[in-house]
Amino acid sequence: MKKAAANIDEYIAGFPSDVQKLLQKVRKTIKKAAPGAEEAISYAIPTFRLNGNLVHFAAYQNHIGLYPAPRGVAEFEVEMARYGGGKGTARFPLDEPIPYELIARITTFRAGKNMESAASKSTKRRAAKKPTRSTKKQGAKKRSAPAKKKR
Repeated sequence: MKKAAANIDEYIAGFPSDVQKLLQKVRKTIKKAAPGAEEAISYAIPTFRLNGNLVHFAAYQNHIGLYPAPRGVAEFEVEMARYGGGKGTARFPLDEPIPYELIARITTFRAGKNMESAASKSTKRRAAKKPTRSTKKQGAKKRSAPAKKKR
């Protein structure tokens, strides 16, 4: 059994040189489309993160898989139809040109969705932390009166 790669460079190095070139170009395409994304290995495959998982990719015997986790494919349904795979998956055959422009657009779309989600969560957190007038009044009511002396 092969040891899991510690980083994307190690992952790519485990493939034949022709596949390495394709994987490096996929990597470069994703980096260019989402320059602030961080590289990682997740689920034992290359992953880019930007406010959560952005996109994963992996090489197989006959194709390169792209996994725009967890959403993103529906927006590109027509273009992705020819690349098969399951929900949220695209399989780019190694014997056909890889659609780098499509990978870039999917990555850009996913980055936008992740940024929207992060902004929404941040707004919700700030709203939850900020006391309202009614909670301020309730807080004042909760203060206990000085203890009464026992008779």
